[in-house]
Amino acid sequence: MRTWREMRSFPLAVRLLLVNQLGVNTGFYLLIPYLATHLTENLGMSAAVVGVVLGVRNLSQQGLFIVGGSASDRLGARGVIITGCALRTVGFALFALGDNLAVLLGASVLSGFAGALFNPAVRAYLAQEADGRRAEAFALFNVFATTGALIGPLLGSALLLVDFRTSALTAAGIFAVLTVAQALALPARRVEPSQGTILADWREVLGNRAFVAFALAMVGMFTLENQLYLLLPDGARQATGWDGAAGLVFLVGTLASLTLQLRLTRALKERGTRSRWIATGLGLMALAFLPPALVAGGSGGPYGTVDAVLRALPVLAGALLLYLGLMIAQPFVMELIPGFGRPELTGSHFGIFYVVSGFAAAAGNGVVGWAMDTGEQHDAGWLPWACCALFGLASALGVAWLRRLGSLPTPPKPAVSATASGRKPS
Repeated sequence: MRTWREMRSFPLAVRLLLVNQLGVNTGFYLLIPYLATHLTENLGMSAAVVGVVLGVRNLSQQGLFIVGGSASDRLGARGVIITGCALRTVGFALFALGDNLAVLLGASVLSGFAGALFNPAVRAYLAQEADGRRAEAFALFNVFATTGALIGPLLGSALLLVDFRTSALTAAGIFAVLTVAQALALPARRVEPSQGTILADWREVLGNRAFVAFALAMVGMFTLENQLYLLLPDGARQATGWDGAAGLVFLVGTLASLTLQLRLTRALKERGTRSRWIATGLGLMALAFLPPALVAGGSGGPYGTVDAVLRALPVLAGALLLYLGLMIAQPFVMELIPGFGRPELTGSHFGIFYVVSGFAAAAGNGVVGWAMDTGEQHDAGWLPWACCALFGLASALGVAWLRRLGSLPTPPKPAVSATASGRKPS
């Protein structure tokens, strides 16, 4: 009920974007986690070809965030959001209907580019509409995103009992509904006339050394967040010998987000600076990987019920700490990004932020993958967990250093009215 009341206190545009994110994550996680299995088992593709298809989707998204951000600034976030949802509809439908490599690559490009369009546009629109209540708006955004990330895989696994095509068409249908809903109900915002070229905008953003340093410092947050889908589920399965233990990781996170996210953000917003809490959250994310290291490297079972429960506890404790760290840091990270530059370049800042930190996090994930393989080969199951802890610690120290230099912006002061908008961020 608290989440519902907080949501209703925001303007219609913010409420629509929150529901939009719930649908986006539900549709995405309904399909993508099962795509590799479909390509190998149903279509008989090799691991190398599957890697190409998945890599093209990821590259189309990560590499083109800057395009979505600039389009949001120059054309208006509303149209970019609607276009992105429409392209994701087509891309996911192609995954359902196509069975040759050309069609699947086209589906990967379309679905990836769609995310590159609407992800920065949604965040830019949310930051502008929420104004002095950005931290609370992004906290709610996390709640809805986390809930969608739990609903999606559960719905996807149920639909796969029919077949993959049904699952993919359902995901496409969700994005089709979102497209229509945004087109009918999302208010348009006035777009200021653009001055200069897009390249000049990019040079301005990339020339802000404090902003680029902050984006690079976030490599730990993004790398460790990705371990919710790689290292932690694998650790839960290895620790308990039960494949279903991976789902408990997401259940813990969703329950924690629903019950604690808004309370944490509200309490911390009034105590200390944003940069302090970002560094604290990153430090907590680093600590999250120490408890699972205690049961790393197990044989994978079989274990008795009592042993499996006891071995699951450190992994679930780590998952809870990781989600808590994200809940502390992420809303304030999103709140600070627009403050690095002119309001007219809010979308460009979000787009370039995700390009820089996304590619850096991809490199970090490569290191974690190497550590997982090396740890398995040399009976050093603790190695990937230690790598993740070091990533988080390095990011926390990076933010603390930027804070000490005075390089981080001050968020805007709360508006007199909860629905006020249009002021420049400080």
